[in-house]
Amino acid sequence: MTLKWRSGPGLLLCLVIAVPAWFLGRFLPVIGGPVFGILMGILLANFFPGLISGLSGFGFETGIRLTSKKVLQLAVVLLGFEMNFAMIVQVGSQSLFVMLFTLSAAFLTAYGMGKVLHLDGKTATLIGVGTSICGGSAIAATAPVIAADDDEVTAAISTIFLFNVLAVFIFPALGHSLHLSDKGFGLWAGTAVNDTSSVLAAGTAWSVTAGNTVALSYATIVKLTRTLMIVPVTFSLAVRTALLARQQEKPSKKPAYNLAKTFPWFVLSFLAVALLNTWLPWPDLAGKLVTAGKFMIVMAMSAIGLNTRIKRLIAQGWRPILLGLACWFAVASISLIVQKLTAAL
Repeated sequence: MTLKWRSGPGLLLCLVIAVPAWFLGRFLPVIGGPVFGILMGILLANFFPGLISGLSGFGFETGIRLTSKKVLQLAVVLLGFEMNFAMIVQVGSQSLFVMLFTLSAAFLTAYGMGKVLHLDGKTATLIGVGTSICGGSAIAATAPVIAADDDEVTAAISTIFLFNVLAVFIFPALGHSLHLSDKGFGLWAGTAVNDTSSVLAAGTAWSVTAGNTVALSYATIVKLTRTLMIVPVTFSLAVRTALLARQQEKPSKKPAYNLAKTFPWFVLSFLAVALLNTWLPWPDLAGKLVTAGKFMIVMAMSAIGLNTRIKRLIAQGWRPILLGLACWFAVASISLIVQKLTAAL
């Protein structure tokens, strides 16, 4: 049986959840389809676990995992059809200054709070990387570089996962209470929300209520620029790990780090589509493709909801969660402060 067929049942389940979530989002735009999708997924996974486990024999996990990763990446690429390449260059360059501070805030907080909480250094590093760059993808890329074990990776991913879900609910409401502009919210979400899926979900929720796509466009561009930081950060950590191994007079094990596997290639596809849309605009077709991309975001959030296990998050203990909260607060607050000081809002 090929991967395509094994993925079918899980993809279909995410689609079934996404359809009502999409229409509920249109009926209640203040909440939005992505929020309904993740809520419905969480409800199914945690209150009807027998249903999900009963379907496990049909390969549902493969399709759900594919939806949360590959379908989400395809959605990002399709969003490029509403982008102008000049806008991408401008917004990306503007956000680099904010990113410099948010990256520093995340790593300093992870290091300091990790010491205070007596948390393993590798777990703290993974949580700091996941918060500052791109959530689970950054953790997956960093783990082999620093030789983190499965328990450390699980603790970090579970922590980041929790704050991904919370961000979808909290950021739009908090942004409105802070009276952020569409551009200001997009820049804030793009620099302060952990994972790409949650950035897109929060940006979509804001843009639906605003009646335009400014926030979603800014959040997408900023987030993809931020995702590229995975390359210099993992390289720096690889050098640091090798130096520490040499200082401790231990044989340096070559890190299982493969740039080709960890590089976010979908970002280049997004840029290519945006460039194509800049030179060969086709508003009717582009509008349909962007709508399809937004629907895929709802599908991806439904898959993330299905992957969320509340008991698993609780079982990790309170120290990783407290560290994740500290990093999240540091990044979110520093992003707003730097924007305010530079008159970006």
